[in-house]
Order: sequence, then C-alpha cells, then structure tokens
Amino acid sequence: MREVSFEMLKTALRLGWRDMKRAPGFGFVFSSAYVIFGLILGAITYSTGKSYWLIFAAVGFPMIGPFAAVGLYEISRRLEQGRAMDLYQIFGVVLLQSKRQLPSICVIVIMVFLFWFFLAHMIFALFMGLSTMTNVSSSFAVYLTGNGLTMIAVGTVVGAVFSLLLFAITVMSLPLLLDREVDFVTAMIVSFQTVTQNPVPMLAWGAFIGAVTLLAMVPAFLGLYLVLPLLGHATWHLYRQISYDAPDEVEDETDNGADETAVQV
Repeated sequence: MREVSFEMLKTALRLGWRDMKRAPGFGFVFSSAYVIFGLILGAITYSTGKSYWLIFAAVGFPMIGPFAAVGLYEISRRLEQGRAMDLYQIFGVVLLQSKRQLPSICVIVIMVFLFWFFLAHMIFALFMGLSTMTNVSSSFAVYLTGNGLTMIAVGTVVGAVFSLLLFAITVMSLPLLLDREVDFVTAMIVSFQTVTQNPVPMLAWGAFIGAVTLLAMVPAFLGLYLVLPLLGHATWHLYRQISYDAPDEVEDETDNGADETAVQV
C-alpha cells in the first residue's frame, strides 16, 4: 500500500464525482433504500415517543457507510474496466460474493452497529434513567440538563471510538475484498495498517466522511442522495490510488475517461 497524500483525497473526490455523473441511476437507487429506511425509522420513533433511538441511529449511520457503498464500489470498478452495468451483479454484489470473504466483514460491520445501539441505550439509561422525562418527541429540553449534556458528551466519545475502529478496519478492506481474493482478516489488517501509517490524511478522510454524512441526514435524510454515491465512488478511487503501484495510473484514467458517455440504469 502506497503512502497516502491529501492530493489523493482530492483526486478520489474528483473521480467519484465523475462516476456519480456517469451512472446516476444506480446512485439514486442505492441512496433511496437508506433514505426510505431513515424516514421509516424516524416515523416509528416519533410515533412511539422514543425519538432518542433516532439520535442513536443518526450517530451510528456513518458506521455502516462502507457496507452501504459496496455496490457503488462495484459500479466504479465496472466503469474503470469498461464492463457492462449488470443489474443483478451490482445490486446483489454481497450475496454473489458469498463464496469469498466480503460477507464476513459485512457481518462484522452490522454487529458493531447493533452493539453500538445496545451500548448507546445503556448510556442513555445510565444518565437519564432517574431523570424527570419530558416528551422528547415535542421537546428536547431534557438533553440540555446536566445529565443530558453529560450523556451526550460520553456518548460522543464512545461513538467516536467505535467509528474510528470501524473506519480503520473497513476503509480499505471492503474495496480490497471486492477487488482481490484475500481473507477478510488480512484485509482488515491491511486497512488498519494503512490508517495507522498515514494517520493525518486518513483521519481527515474519516472525519470528512462522518461530517458530510451527518449533515446529509439533517434535511430528512435527503442529502444522502448526493453524499452516499459521491463517497462510495470516491472511496473506491482512493483505494485504487493507494493499492496500485503505478503512480500515474489513476491520473491517466481521469484524462482518458472524462468525456465518455454517461451510463444510465
């Protein structure tokens, strides 16, 4: 794995934007699944008066971002190789990889996300269990109390640790497993080493992903229609730049493919 630079991050975003424009229909479909899920979750939590679950989900969503983007990695790979946009293989990419290692790491991502839900609920109960509660569906004043602010601070630190760990083991491992035949433990180690050996640019990339994803969820999750495809395609191209030896390969690809005809679903 090559040394990571901030120039690579900018190139990855540029190529990700290019792929998003070349195959906009796929990005819309993948994003719709998560937007609809978010709206349903919001409706359920507000109707039951337990909107704090929505906060847990919003904070935890960036944790499963890499899993959500696997199909987008496959699209960028196919665009890069000039292969056809096979709907079955793209939308079923995780299931079709069942004999390889990709589903194993996807299970790890989901388990960490679910454990975050459990731990977040425990933190909520620890700090708010004996507090006089208001209807958090109509008032968030309970979060401005001493216990509420302490809960938010502790939850933020714990969530950051979870997110950092998950980012470190998945940012390179998921595209690596899609691209090459390696075991998922090796892929996670490679990903973790990439982050620890390039802490400044990689943590900046992780912070950027987390920030824009959270901002994208503010307007009723609708910002995910832009952010999710862009980050998914960009992460694939960041992996390509880091993992391939030829330093000019990705840049040449940018020049040669800029004027290609857009690919639609």
